[in-house]
Amino acid sequence: MDLSYLIDKVRSAPFSEAPFRHVYIRDFFSDEHFAEITSAAEVDISDVPSDERLFEELFARSYKIIGFPGCITDKDEYIRWHKSKEVSHKTNTSCEGFGVTLRLTKPKSPALTAINDFIHSAEFQAALVERFEIDPADVFYDAGLQKYLDGYEISPHPDIRKKALTYMVNIIPGKDAEQLECHTHYLKFRNEFDYIRHYWAGNADKDRCWVPWSWCDTQQIQRENNSIVIFSPSNDTLHAVKTDYDHLRRQRTQLYGNFWYHVNTTTAHPQWGDLVISGASEVKPPLTDRVVSKVKRTLTTVMRRKEDDYVIADRLQDKTRDAARKEPTSVV
Repeated sequence: MDLSYLIDKVRSAPFSEAPFRHVYIRDFFSDEHFAEITSAAEVDISDVPSDERLFEELFARSYKIIGFPGCITDKDEYIRWHKSKEVSHKTNTSCEGFGVTLRLTKPKSPALTAINDFIHSAEFQAALVERFEIDPADVFYDAGLQKYLDGYEISPHPDIRKKALTYMVNIIPGKDAEQLECHTHYLKFRNEFDYIRHYWAGNADKDRCWVPWSWCDTQQIQRENNSIVIFSPSNDTLHAVKTDYDHLRRQRTQLYGNFWYHVNTTTAHPQWGDLVISGASEVKPPLTDRVVSKVKRTLTTVMRRKEDDYVIADRLQDKTRDAARKEPTSVV
């Protein structure tokens, strides 16, 4: 399987600016190659009778549970939770659920062996970093084929500063893949929360964090199968996923890769509750944040009153001077 044409696509695809700077390529693989990929035994795991059986099938095909944002690694705990899918803030207070992510460790089918070799090739990695003007000496690479089970959720976030580049290729089997509720959202802050983007821009030593869904509006959803999105994280690269689909029929499946900076320059990791400004949202911040906010508002009111007093006093002095100037001068 000759995949060299993908290098040309990465190098020549234009940048899109909305909702943030990224490369988006539809029909990334040729129709023939995409059909081979999605029909491979490691990808096409369908019509499984139970969660327990699904894990058995995944393990038999050399998948391994990995630590991943929005997910847990305990299979049994996940199966218990998934029976009811009760609201849970286990992975983050901005999320209502969690999932499990599994990575293919030993591809066996010819198509996926070729894909694995390609995404780890020096040529593909070079094309990615060159496209986004990243010095390859500053980063290291990680990539693989992954499946994300139902419940996986990661609320809007721009990615932490240590991440230099990320890409995602949808390779979900099945004709109705694009209708599933398991795809990546690309978002923008609502006007009342756009100050957070400016805060991140002005505080490069503070890491970026996940924020509540209600703070953002979805601009696009990457529903297209056989599509790739590539971007270099910045203060506005908000993206998110909230899955709610039948993973027994088929699973959200992606080729997923990242470049990471060797050096992490952040000194603090504020969370969304630390960034709340009172009145900016219907979201209720933690008690400590509300107390601090109340104190700030009180101090602001006091200072404003003092400023008003000073203004009134100044105006009285001005009127006194004007009156004095208007009085006739006595001649001795």
